[in-house]
Amino acid sequence: MTGTGGRVRVIVADDHTLLRDGLRELLSTDPGFSVVADAATGHQVMLLVAEHLPDLLLLDVQMPGPGAKAVIERVRYASPFTKIIVLTMHDDPALVHELLDCGASAYLVKTIGRSELLAAVHAVGRNEDNVVLSVSRRTIEQLDRRQEKGAATLSPRELDVLARVARALSNSQVAAELFITESTVKRHLTNIYAKLGAVSRVDAIRKARVAKLIGPDEG
Repeated sequence: MTGTGGRVRVIVADDHTLLRDGLRELLSTDPGFSVVADAATGHQVMLLVAEHLPDLLLLDVQMPGPGAKAVIERVRYASPFTKIIVLTMHDDPALVHELLDCGASAYLVKTIGRSELLAAVHAVGRNEDNVVLSVSRRTIEQLDRRQEKGAATLSPRELDVLARVARALSNSQVAAELFITESTVKRHLTNIYAKLGAVSRVDAIRKARVAKLIGPDEG
């Protein structure tokens, strides 16, 4: 997931020039990242992603143009391997669930510090299955309650994927067994994480076992 020279290629999207410039400056201090473009509207985001096919998109939730959900869905269609990190002022469990469910890899509240932001960007860039949250304890607790309700709503296909993940199969191996694409496996995993309130494969397996969605012998 790296561009020329091994650096992660990033697009920064925020309608506030000061914050956008600050994010670009912060990422430029890390030799692992290269900011290839920045955007101030949802329409610009979609055009620039299609042009640059970045590894990462840092996306503000409230910008002129299409809403965050529509932007994320369009980005995932135009560039399926682009990981999306949401930055927002809204510490809202419903919004967290919605945006993770449609494909975001991280949800970070803008009160996050510089070092925490860099750590989150590295975490998402390092592991395709990482889902990173930086929200309040209240939101985590509400997500946990959603997880308890959502565990029973995993679709049969999501259960198929989860059972194979518990057997330590890679995304490509799961795709081959189920005769689906690897990007579809990733989408199912994102939905599974959101429904279970999980942040990784291991966490999803653990929570699925607690909810008795898969047996202890799976994995």
